[in-house]
Amino acid sequence: MTMSEVSHGQGRLLPVLVVIMGLILIWYAGAVYLNSTQLIDRYDKRNVNWNLGQLATDAWRMERPVLPAPHQVGLELKKTVLDKRVSSKRSLVYHAGITLSSSLLGFCLGTLLGIGLAIGIVYVTTLDRSLMPWIIASQTVPILALAPMIIVVLGSIGITGLFPKSVISMYLCFFPVVVGMVKGLRSPEPMLLDQMHTYHANSMQVFFKLRLPSSIPFLFTSLKVAIALSVVGAIVAELPTGGQGGLRARLLTGSYYGQTTMIWAALIVASVVSALLVTAVGFCERIALYRLKGGQVIRA
Repeated sequence: MTMSEVSHGQGRLLPVLVVIMGLILIWYAGAVYLNSTQLIDRYDKRNVNWNLGQLATDAWRMERPVLPAPHQVGLELKKTVLDKRVSSKRSLVYHAGITLSSSLLGFCLGTLLGIGLAIGIVYVTTLDRSLMPWIIASQTVPILALAPMIIVVLGSIGITGLFPKSVISMYLCFFPVVVGMVKGLRSPEPMLLDQMHTYHANSMQVFFKLRLPSSIPFLFTSLKVAIALSVVGAIVAELPTGGQGGLRARLLTGSYYGQTTMIWAALIVASVVSALLVTAVGFCERIALYRLKGGQVIRA
């Protein structure tokens, strides 16, 4: 790694750190503001003379705050991620694994479905005119209304466990794949298509040698959106199951007992899982583009 690459990486890291520090400061200020109402009422009942410093200190160490301070969420993450065994049902790693399994299966199913529909739409005019409007209309149905119906219908025919939750993730993530792949498969210029016909290339050769390579950048952009949506779908799908496992279970438990630190810790873990999955897709994109360009490094 050269010095220019190191300086370039530091130049990209510094703005991110500044934004993170700014968000943390805003978070601390928000904790004081949102928790102040309860504290001031408590001070008035006890005839306590208070100042802003005492208010801030008490707001940042409340047992059941409206908005927990960052260090409180950090302590909850330490307790539920580092201090608990992975197999423990009190561990966020355990619940994140349950959510991750259904989201990954749903992502794979949604990707296969989206690519298959996109190929059909591009090559069959009838599907383009009849199927695409229904695909767009399917996304207007709220997933919160659809998820219980999917769980109940599949449960009535004996399908339970991981697959029903994966179907909900698939429903959310197939749409961006369809849109991206249709755009990508149609991206080659007419001149290139005419050139392939001049070489007497058949439909399969045109697909694998021209349309598919041209669609790779569009596909991976869609996959980044889809894999993030798959996590959202998995968490939503855990609601009709009663929160027996997964990150949704931690959210429900925190809501029932008024433990906002538990809720925020689960949300942060869900965000980290989504970020890691998007990063993994981005890494696969770099490898695919590297091989597509014949070994030339593609820089973001």
